[in-house]
Amino acid sequence: MEKYIGAHVAVEGGVASAPLNARAIGAGAFALFTRNPSRWRSEPLLPSEIDAFKRNCEECGYSAAQILAHDSYLINLGAKDPKKLFLSRTAFLDEMERCEQLGLTMLNFHPGSHLNEMSPEECLDRIADSINKTLDATTGVKAVIENTAGQGSNLGYSFEQIAHIIDRIEDKSRVGVCIDSCHAYAAGYDLATDEGYAAMWNEFDRVIGLKYLSGMHLNDSKKGLGSHVDRHESMGKGAIGMRFFELLMADKRMNGIPLILETPDPSLWAEEIAVLYRLAGGEGKP
Repeated sequence: MEKYIGAHVAVEGGVASAPLNARAIGAGAFALFTRNPSRWRSEPLLPSEIDAFKRNCEECGYSAAQILAHDSYLINLGAKDPKKLFLSRTAFLDEMERCEQLGLTMLNFHPGSHLNEMSPEECLDRIADSINKTLDATTGVKAVIENTAGQGSNLGYSFEQIAHIIDRIEDKSRVGVCIDSCHAYAAGYDLATDEGYAAMWNEFDRVIGLKYLSGMHLNDSKKGLGSHVDRHESMGKGAIGMRFFELLMADKRMNGIPLILETPDPSLWAEEIAVLYRLAGGEGKP
């Protein structure tokens, strides 16, 4: 099984453009928004768009295992306010249904925020309840929880918080985790050293379980260890440095899941992907 390395690509021409944009930068995986991430509502996907997306994925050689859809930034599955919770759950269900329509099997999302309106535990329980309701209403798509930097009132920055959510998910075959390296570092997991890298994954396996690892976001960090500030940096240019990426590319546990760059300079993505594939032992996309 090989490394699936790519980036979060643009979809200005519609979702069908995503696999074409990924192929253009030599990606072996990609992430995308299936709808406008800054609006509560979006127009339904047209059958022609769905067919074109599937056709382009096939022509470009991308299977569902290589694609990690990302949900809207507005969604807060742990909101206390009834209106915001309703809007969030409605939008999240729409995101999952879009993935179903496109033949995708994973939807990546940020867990939610308590906004200082409730206890973290109550918010985590509400997030789990939101996920359960959505899984009950859909089929075939895994809800992939992304760790956060812990900025503001955002939850999901510790493995214990993510495990709290997973423990309360009824269908555990349809929940996974995406680890963002910048977020993990900002939350206090020292990915910059060999010892810290090994310790983080040991803790992940002990607290959550490596079987839940479904993808990664590969980012360097503008801010320091434990800063709780979410600021991505280009690969090797931040506080984490290149050693992390070297270790990751040599780690067979990362084979077969989408490894997605969200580094801030898209003009570097083709180069960064090529470097990562060289570190993984191959020249460019396999």
